[in-house]
Amino acid sequence: MQSRRKFITQSALTAGALMAGRSVLANTAAIADVQKLTILHTNDVHSRLEPFPMDGGRNQGLGGVAARAELIQKIRAEQKHTLLVDAGDIFQGTPYFNIYKGEPEMKAMAAMQYDAATMGNHDFDAGLDNFVTQLQHVRFPIVLCNYDFTGTAMEGKSKPYTIVKKGRLKIGITGVGIELKGLVPANLYGNTQYLDPVQHVNTIAHKLKKEEGCDMVVCLSHLGYKYKEDKNRMCDLILAKESANIDLIIGGHTHTFMDAPDVIKNRLGSDVIINQVGWAGIVLGRLDFEFSRLKNKSLAEAHTVVVGKKTSE
Repeated sequence: MQSRRKFITQSALTAGALMAGRSVLANTAAIADVQKLTILHTNDVHSRLEPFPMDGGRNQGLGGVAARAELIQKIRAEQKHTLLVDAGDIFQGTPYFNIYKGEPEMKAMAAMQYDAATMGNHDFDAGLDNFVTQLQHVRFPIVLCNYDFTGTAMEGKSKPYTIVKKGRLKIGITGVGIELKGLVPANLYGNTQYLDPVQHVNTIAHKLKKEEGCDMVVCLSHLGYKYKEDKNRMCDLILAKESANIDLIIGGHTHTFMDAPDVIKNRLGSDVIINQVGWAGIVLGRLDFEFSRLKNKSLAEAHTVVVGKKTSE
């Protein structure tokens, strides 16, 4: 018959082992519960379908849709849940646009399976009728919440937001465009009405986060990162500060090569991440997030992936 002391000792050891086992199981479950999401993004590609020519310039050999597509395919093979988006100015900048008016650009994006895009000011350069014509080549939505296209060819052709599911995650995506007056000839945008981006993006972001239950809200912005000459001009920095439910702003327009994402506190004191990757498809932006039911989301790593290689002839 066991002594009382021996019984108590063995019981304590058994309880400790059970607690340790449960701790290991809990940690294993927590790790298994984490879902990764990789967001790839471009902006201001400006019809750069081919790499920059080998002419001795600083960008020689960089860019091009073939190299970008290869990178995207490689990353998708490594990362199960990958989102691919563009922040506008798909058109204008090379003879491809002058001749084909955006068809090869849209077909290339369709082949790379973009999930969503927004419009930049240069996407109006051949008129709204032309932009609508080119939309026949893609299946991804054009998201814009602060342009009223009533009475134009784009009426009913864009969406204020879209929701993309990646694994167990729901990602809400909206978009905002820049003021067109004084930037784009009036005959090219017609009856398009520019609406306050902060007001409208906050309305959409609230709907996505609070009503649709999205785990993350992404805004594709063509407002520009910031303006030194006019600090009060609407831009991504101001949008982030005045927002409430946006988690990530993918920017465009100012062709800003950001070494690392910027993190801004919104009006509720929460973090908003801003990133932009220059122009011409020289860089593919990559943001790796981790989501857990216990700790919500966190940015695990940010990359700027150079598209193509600088080589000498």
